[in-house]
Amino acid sequence: MNIPESDFSRLVIIGAGFAGIALAKKLRRKKFQVVLLDKHNYHNFQPLLYQVATGGLEVGSIAHPIRKIIHNYPNFYFRMAQVKEIDPDKQIIRADIGELSYDYLVVATGSKTNYFGNREMERTTMSMKTVSQALNIRTLILENFEQAVLSKDPVERNCLMTFCIVGGGPTGVELAGALAEMKKDIFQKDYPDLDISLMTINLIQSGDAILNTMSAKSSAAAEKFLRELGVNIYKNHRVVAYDGRVVITNTDTKFNSSTVIWTAGVQGAMIRGLTNSVIDARADRLKVDAYNRVNGYENVFAIGDIAFMQDENNPQGLPMMAQPAIQQGEHLAENLDRLLKNRVMEAFEYENKGSMATIGRNKAVVDLPHLHLNGILAWFMWIFVHLFAIIGFKNRLMVFMTWAYNYVRRDREDRLIIRPYKKKSFTAFTSDEV
Repeated sequence: MNIPESDFSRLVIIGAGFAGIALAKKLRRKKFQVVLLDKHNYHNFQPLLYQVATGGLEVGSIAHPIRKIIHNYPNFYFRMAQVKEIDPDKQIIRADIGELSYDYLVVATGSKTNYFGNREMERTTMSMKTVSQALNIRTLILENFEQAVLSKDPVERNCLMTFCIVGGGPTGVELAGALAEMKKDIFQKDYPDLDISLMTINLIQSGDAILNTMSAKSSAAAEKFLRELGVNIYKNHRVVAYDGRVVITNTDTKFNSSTVIWTAGVQGAMIRGLTNSVIDARADRLKVDAYNRVNGYENVFAIGDIAFMQDENNPQGLPMMAQPAIQQGEHLAENLDRLLKNRVMEAFEYENKGSMATIGRNKAVVDLPHLHLNGILAWFMWIFVHLFAIIGFKNRLMVFMTWAYNYVRRDREDRLIIRPYKKKSFTAFTSDEV
């Protein structure tokens, strides 16, 4: 990988998500040689991917070059690489661009979409964890309407204009709200020769409440907002099959839809090499102690979504969200400095600063430790928090100006088909695919 030798201990960070970037920033004045690896050359702000998918923001507003983040950090190196394996005995990582030794290793690979073993859903539905996937969804939405204008078959046209979102968590709720606003403010202008009232947005949730990780008050408010926007909410429905056209749930409810977006869960983005005993099988996460050290390894750490850390308030592990990842990254930087100086590390304590979700224009829900808000005040709070969290002044300015323009004009200008997206034809699986 062409990393020079150094008198400093080499610290390798795998992943430049919220956790990896937070760690890197805090390490910039520490006496380490830091090598940051990621399969992309940018950090993307995942909470706003749904706005890229619905034409509300351009990609450049939520993505920031990794090299620009660290270019003034001494003894920092970035390599664009896909890490394939960790060899903890030899203290080496193996990637598609070569091998690299380490003194300390931090796994911050984040998460990927969890299909819960349903390979048909993995093959036929759309997911939204990366910039490329968000752009694919945007393209498919717009292509559907272009095809619907041409279709003379009302059944086919309705299928093209029916959208199913599987999963009632924050991503699913925010995406459903954004699509409902496109229906109300955009599509009826862009496609005057279509009956836009036929556009259907179905939010399908396996449990008995949407936003089930938030308070009952916020869940009820979000459901009310979505229904007011015209979103159909199906609770206690679990999608069991989708062949690219017909969605079937465990209640035998069927939807004819050419677009199904899967937001029903995430799991750790695991890398081969560490023993199975350190992996929590429920979500494919690495078990760590109170110092984010992977169980059984002295110099291997994990932070963010990939780290399974329990505390008395989170017996199922800390939530796979940005705040725990950022806090763990910042705390681990201080602990690694203590370790380097032969001082005792301090246990990590998660500070729950609350959670939030936006449903659309002037509509959001916010849970703070001792306060629950919904409506326009919660919406302004959501805007402020997300603007502050975006990396880069230019990106913040671009997002703010775009949001202001969209709000005043009731528009989403980035509804561009930059690259075609063609769905595969999903028929029966071949024998070697089952």
